[in-house]
Amino acid sequence: MIMIIGLTGNIATGKSTISAMFKNTYHIPVIDADIVSRQVVEPGETAYQQIIETFGEEVIQEDQTINRKKLGEIIFQDDRARQKLNAIVHPAVRTRMEKEKNDQLEAGATSVVLDIPLLFENNLTYLVDRTIVVYADEKTQLERLIDRNQLTEKEARNRMNSQMNIKEKVRKADAVIDNNGTVEHSADQLKDILNRWEIV
Repeated sequence: MIMIIGLTGNIATGKSTISAMFKNTYHIPVIDADIVSRQVVEPGETAYQQIIETFGEEVIQEDQTINRKKLGEIIFQDDRARQKLNAIVHPAVRTRMEKEKNDQLEAGATSVVLDIPLLFENNLTYLVDRTIVVYADEKTQLERLIDRNQLTEKEARNRMNSQMNIKEKVRKADAVIDNNGTVEHSADQLKDILNRWEIV
């Protein structure tokens, strides 16, 4: 039986740790929406051109790539700007992810993970069979984000507030991994889920 798993969580909940477990421990291919979203805005891509037309030349760096920090500053303070960017990037990401998923299935994979931070926000659950939410409490999230991205508390909260509340995601999920504790504890939870779903 083929199963497509949607892996999601919020910024700094530790989703990449779980993603690595899928790849390294279980050898289940992971298609990461964040990586794909960087690929679709490289020079020469349609979305790249649309971003320049929408946000102007000031979001381009000297090497002609998108200045993600500059673009981030614009969209995290302005909902309409974020919606415009999403309308450009999200369809391109979905198309690329669907192709990569189909390539993996054709190559013989029986399970594929789609790692999508905004799985619920963008109503993308139709792309997957089951969903796993990686959970961390707000305090842990905030500390990790400030530490990891060298942000002020205000900047970190702006980024956290741009996503659906993590407790709401937990309610919507088929399974939840509590990632407040040790890596070993998270690994045990993932193993239990995959056993329950008869994937391993």
